[in-house]
Amino acid sequence: MRDETVQLALPAAGDATERPISIAIVAMGGQGGGVLTDWIVQLAENHGWVAQSTSVPGVAQRTGATIYYIEAMPPLDGRKPILSLMPTPGDVDVVMAAEFMEAGRSILRGLVTPDRTTLIASNHRTFAIGEKIAPGNGIADQGAVIGAIGIAAKTEIIFDMNALAIANGSVISAAMFGALAGAGVLSFSRESYLDVIRAGEKGAQASIRAFDAAFDRVQSKSPEPTAPPQSEAAKTPSSPAALDPRLAGLAARLTQELPAAAHAIGRAGLKKVVDFQDVAYGGEYLDILGTLHAADRNAGGAGRNFAFTQAAAKYLANAMTYDDVIRVADLKTRSARRARIEGELDLSGDQVLQTTEFMHPRMEEVMGMLPAGFGRWLSARPRLLGWLDRRVNKGRRVK
Repeated sequence: MRDETVQLALPAAGDATERPISIAIVAMGGQGGGVLTDWIVQLAENHGWVAQSTSVPGVAQRTGATIYYIEAMPPLDGRKPILSLMPTPGDVDVVMAAEFMEAGRSILRGLVTPDRTTLIASNHRTFAIGEKIAPGNGIADQGAVIGAIGIAAKTEIIFDMNALAIANGSVISAAMFGALAGAGVLSFSRESYLDVIRAGEKGAQASIRAFDAAFDRVQSKSPEPTAPPQSEAAKTPSSPAALDPRLAGLAARLTQELPAAAHAIGRAGLKKVVDFQDVAYGGEYLDILGTLHAADRNAGGAGRNFAFTQAAAKYLANAMTYDDVIRVADLKTRSARRARIEGELDLSGDQVLQTTEFMHPRMEEVMGMLPAGFGRWLSARPRLLGWLDRRVNKGRRVK
């Protein structure tokens, strides 16, 4: 078969130009990804470079991170370059991940490559909604990420930047900026990074402290395991009896009636149930759990470390503490929640805090507060229920 393809000479249009520095940042809401992006762009522009940034937002409520992308380079002979709007797999110089599993997702997307990419990532975990709502243990396996980081990146800088930022009264974006400076991938001085932070004024001192700590950490090359650190609280569950004197008797009963393997999850379930209602409700929880454990024991559960009893302790507590309207209102109006918000905002003594709660009740939520008989009567009348729902089903803001 004869090849009749016409071959055209395509000479280069001109000399090859210097390629831009490309930086991809993946961060969740509240982690300061936008601020970090602005800092890097300002840093480049302060040195006469042309810089461009774009962002692709993720989905709210921690189901996806926002990807920020930056390209920057000096102008060539006074001409401004045309910069890309999105990262190209295999062509990214620096990937910065504000959470450990987001580093893994960047590797899966092909943004991290062993011939080019410096990976700067925090190894703490912020669980996604999918991990939280899974019926069992839905926490993603970090082992694959740990294994991939060592071979996927040209250089990796991994440590708990979130803990470092909190220790210095700042947010993770400041620590990541310091890690970027310490990595030396951009030809700018440490002082020029700090000038960008100082220009922000608000919170500058705390940001500088976090920046300095991260910079020194990277420069010292102090080793830290790649795996996210496990808190002591996670290793040793606290006893509810130590938190609430009302639970002392129930906690002693739990220890006597349940196997040691189910003690930790049983105490957590007991604390949740009593907090939901009262001590008598906690006794009912142990009654039902005891029956389920007996069935597990009779079925040979000892040979499986009473796995059924452990699962039952968790799911029974969740089933007995349904978050209805009254429960949500209780949690939102607690003084501890108010104190936590005030602490996060670092309020001074003369400042006044006002909060606005968003509510969107449907007739289902209204019926959940009605006597059971009346609720069943309404549910059997769909036309009436629909008429009422059209008048109730709308968003409200309660101050």
